[in-house]
Amino acid sequence: MRNYNWYSQLIKPTWSPPAWVFGPVWTFLYVLIAISFGKVFWMYFKKQIPFLIALPFVLNLIFNFSFTPIQFGLKNNLLAAVDILLVLGTLIWAMVAIYPHSKWITYIQIPYLLWVSSATVLQLTITYLNK
Repeated sequence: MRNYNWYSQLIKPTWSPPAWVFGPVWTFLYVLIAISFGKVFWMYFKKQIPFLIALPFVLNLIFNFSFTPIQFGLKNNLLAAVDILLVLGTLIWAMVAIYPHSKWITYIQIPYLLWVSSATVLQLTITYLNK
């Protein structure tokens, strides 16, 4: 509760989505991520793709799951901004890397890409407004 109070007191842009939006959106996105990333890891373990194709997916999960502890545990906006940029960068890398091997995996990332892009702009804005 204390961490939510900290976040709720930050200066946010007027276009910041309400808190209740995050749960349903992430639930939907995690279903897409589980299906598509699971397929990528299956392809790697079946030796259908090399590790370098799976690597950005692994890194994306690490950076994605690191965001909440950084933002709400450490309460560090700057580090959270760096982390969300890494989430966005590894997602784009993953989409480009897997495209020649499985186009549907790239296409299924589009909602995730749109959300992470807007989350990146939001985090960068929050970081700037609260410096």
